[in-house]
Amino acid sequence: MLPLDGSHRDPKAQSSERRRGDPVTDWERPRVMALKEACPRTTLMRQSSVAIGQVFRCEKCFGDAGTGSRRTGLIMSEPFRPYEKLVEIKVFGKTFQVPERNSLLRCFQFISPETIPYGRFCWNQDCQYCRVTCQLPDEDEPHEMLSCKFIVMPGMEITEMSQELKWCLRSKLPSDTPVIS
Repeated sequence: MLPLDGSHRDPKAQSSERRRGDPVTDWERPRVMALKEACPRTTLMRQSSVAIGQVFRCEKCFGDAGTGSRRTGLIMSEPFRPYEKLVEIKVFGKTFQVPERNSLLRCFQFISPETIPYGRFCWNQDCQYCRVTCQLPDEDEPHEMLSCKFIVMPGMEITEMSQELKWCLRSKLPSDTPVIS
């Protein structure tokens, strides 16, 4: 019979349990150490629910002033998909930079992280509260789509959106955009 105190566990499992608070996994360690050597102001943070740590790099050392964006390299952070650069989109004529390879709804969350997570969105096309009308750069006619399902494209222009989205983005939208309370 095995003891109930956990002393029967594998020693490797116990050592990994002891490292649970360490934000850097073994396979990430060389990359993070190289970043820290290049700039000691590089920091690392991990949320308990995130499987991968998020590296925050010093903007002075790793920024790329020529692109207009200081985010370079592969950025991985919860809840966004990994991205290398920001792309421009227009929402009611106002230009925003959002992460590539992400759904339009996640990009709205990037624009307004303090409101979009608290909207009444299901994130899986059931509620229809994330419906937008969008003009794609390579098409003539605007399309109606669900922002939780559509991956952002550079140069796309959102011309209409649901009241729920307007309410959540009201502080970021142009002042002449009508928002019904």
